[in-house]
Amino acid sequence: MISELNDRSRDIFRQIVEAYVETGEPIGSRTISKRINGNLSPATIRNVMADLEEAGLLFAPHTSAGRLPTEAGLRMFVDGFLELGNLTDEERTEIASRCAAGGGGSIESVLEEASATLSGLSHCAGLVLAPKTESPLRHIEFVGLSPGRALVVLVTESGMVENRVIELPPGLQASALVEATNYLGARLVGRTIDEAQAQIAIELEQHRAELDDLTAKVIEAGMATWAGEQKSGTLILRGQANLLDDVTAMTELEHIRALFEALETKETMVKLLNLADGAEGVEIFIGADNKLFSMAGCSLIVGPYHNSSQQLVGAIGVIGPTRMNYARIIPMVDYTAKLVGRLLG
Repeated sequence: MISELNDRSRDIFRQIVEAYVETGEPIGSRTISKRINGNLSPATIRNVMADLEEAGLLFAPHTSAGRLPTEAGLRMFVDGFLELGNLTDEERTEIASRCAAGGGGSIESVLEEASATLSGLSHCAGLVLAPKTESPLRHIEFVGLSPGRALVVLVTESGMVENRVIELPPGLQASALVEATNYLGARLVGRTIDEAQAQIAIELEQHRAELDDLTAKVIEAGMATWAGEQKSGTLILRGQANLLDDVTAMTELEHIRALFEALETKETMVKLLNLADGAEGVEIFIGADNKLFSMAGCSLIVGPYHNSSQQLVGAIGVIGPTRMNYARIIPMVDYTAKLVGRLLG
């Protein structure tokens, strides 16, 4: 479609989209005429706008208004007209310093900082998706809490520390937690849970008599908790309130709320990761490009981050209104994704 537009149509179309990104308001022929130094009359511009509207690239919100780009128009603009900006030295320094500072605590801290930093710089919502790592385990321990509950502490060789609370069978002695810790420590350390799960299940079935029955139940509960969690991912979303800045109707608010709820589901996390999987760089999804964002009238800019072996680890992105500043945010997402990949190794 780009090749079918003449230079005049391209220039007017670009002016309309750029004005929309700046203000979010419809733009009329007189305003465009002033933006291009009066080289074209408003009447000529109106004729071109009518042609662009017929082509499905523009629409009029109401009869007396100017024109706005359609989602198809925005898609064409991003694919064919967009000139990416460069991050300033200050922006690069801020992203790098904040993400590096987060690394002092844990992997989760790095990802939290990445999401918050993108949100702050883009004035949109920052999103980071991290699937569960398959790093071998360094340590596992059962710690007694209140009666009937225990904390399972797991430390991976990559330095990630996670905790889960499990229910304990009635009548369990404190020594059973020590025995469960020793049993799993001897079989899990240096291996992933997936690698050891089948063997431990067989051992528990064959040698249950060698273990106290209540201890065996504790071990099974701990394994079930971790194995179930291992398949899901972690979604970190910051700056959701920024998506409400352009909301003007209750219907739009409900659509945004539905988007937030959908983002919390495991199915959505898998879909988001699949969007980034196989991508050579940043991917842009505008409105109807993706069913998840079409109802909310949002766009997603997402980039993959990889480990040192170039294996996909997760995805980093920004969710914002369709009129977000693509030229500025695309390089921001790209830089942050590559930086996080290097920090996490």
